[in-house]
Amino acid sequence: MALVLVSILVFPITSVAEGGVNEEPSLEGTDIESILFQDEASAGKSFGVTVFLTDEASSDVTAVDWVTQVCINSGICYPPEAHSMADQGSGEWSGSIIPDSTVTYVNWRIDLHYEGGDSNSVPESGFGWKVWSDCWYDNGTWGGSTDACQEERGNVLPGFSFPLASVCVAMAALMARRD
Repeated sequence: MALVLVSILVFPITSVAEGGVNEEPSLEGTDIESILFQDEASAGKSFGVTVFLTDEASSDVTAVDWVTQVCINSGICYPPEAHSMADQGSGEWSGSIIPDSTVTYVNWRIDLHYEGGDSNSVPESGFGWKVWSDCWYDNGTWGGSTDACQEERGNVLPGFSFPLASVCVAMAALMARRD
């Protein structure tokens, strides 16, 4: 049993999604007609999104928030941030962010705010969109249309090996002090 537990902790956990493949949800049944966005995010460069509302929703929506989460090549994701989108008129809303210098991908969702105080998220939970960077690192693989961000990663321990090794060293140090 211990061997199985250690094996699970030592091997990296792989994500369900495939690296480098952009994702977007269906807009069917929502108040969003369409969304325009770039097919790659670039480090330090503006990444923009334009939301087009249905004719029915255009007059009822009072504000649109773009909730983004930027994930970087070290394997961490920053906390989600809400960005107010600018009303361009006729049901068109736009916004942009500048991703971190080591961006892997950008996740996002759209929050619609209506007259009367109601709001609606598209999708209803989580992030529906994911756009990968032009230079990314994910689960031991480099990708993207450029290699500008690539660096040597030979000394990085996979998965939970580093925390497991740290706990083992700490336990050994505590046991040595007991004697």
